[in-house]
Amino acid sequence: MQQTDRPKPPLTLWLAAPRGFCAGVDRAIKIVEMALAKWGAPVYVRHEIVHNKYVVDDLRAKGAVFVEELDACPDDRPVIFSAHGVPKSVPAAAAARQMLYVDATCPLVSKVHIEAGRHYENGLQIVMIGHAGHPETVGTMGQLPPGEVLLVETPADVATLEVRDETRLAFVTQTTLSVDDTAEIVAALQARFPAIIGPHKEDICYATTNRQEAVKAMAKRAEAMLVVGAPNSSNSKRLVEVGARAGCFYAQLVQRAADIDWRALDGIASIGITAGASAPEVLVNEVIDAFRARYDVTVEVIETAQENVEFKVPRVLREPA
Repeated sequence: MQQTDRPKPPLTLWLAAPRGFCAGVDRAIKIVEMALAKWGAPVYVRHEIVHNKYVVDDLRAKGAVFVEELDACPDDRPVIFSAHGVPKSVPAAAAARQMLYVDATCPLVSKVHIEAGRHYENGLQIVMIGHAGHPETVGTMGQLPPGEVLLVETPADVATLEVRDETRLAFVTQTTLSVDDTAEIVAALQARFPAIIGPHKEDICYATTNRQEAVKAMAKRAEAMLVVGAPNSSNSKRLVEVGARAGCFYAQLVQRAADIDWRALDGIASIGITAGASAPEVLVNEVIDAFRARYDVTVEVIETAQENVEFKVPRVLREPA
């Protein structure tokens, strides 16, 4: 007698919307692709253009060469600065070497740079809320002379902060932070320094905020959550934290479907899936297909916002060669 296949267990996948690429990431990838089309390979990129191995490997296969410092770039080939932004010293060094460079810094990160610069011109010392060593934090702090930007990562850091003048302060933030964690730090800053000036508009970008809100909504329905993203992606790691804090007993970061811990998900009937702002949709589909191979899947979308933001690429790439 022929053995029949066992039926697949039912599973509901809650799919967050919005998720995945933001406008700044989409623009940065286009910049590399357009640079390759205009000037041919190789095109050099200082730091990963965005924090996602799949994206970086794809661009590398097309002729992009990723380096950590400008010193590794030849003078006669174009170089692109990543979406995270760079200290002022980097384009200055490129200009001194008469290099052709294209700045792919996300416009929302550039907004923070401009904001910090204006506060500095007005005689204020800047407090930056961010993660030490993250390229965006390094780039923002590098817009001003040493000592003019002080970094805090937690409310506890605020208590020990040594400033030049408590009445002449402003704060900015990294664009990819947890909205809730940042609010706690801002509250600590305002309690200790009542005169501190905040941004005219929230520094945490729309995409970060929207993805975190979608995760909070999804956490109310999903027993577990997977965030598609890279381990060095700040916004992706924050989504994991937000999911766990919102009630998901299991929230995990995965780069690819191969990273899923199936044993940890055994017996679960509903799973939420989202993706960090630098993760392409093809990887989300790969994860969904992996679940379809093991479960009788029903996909439900949880939409908390719609996005139609688009940023133009630099003019040098739109002009004829």
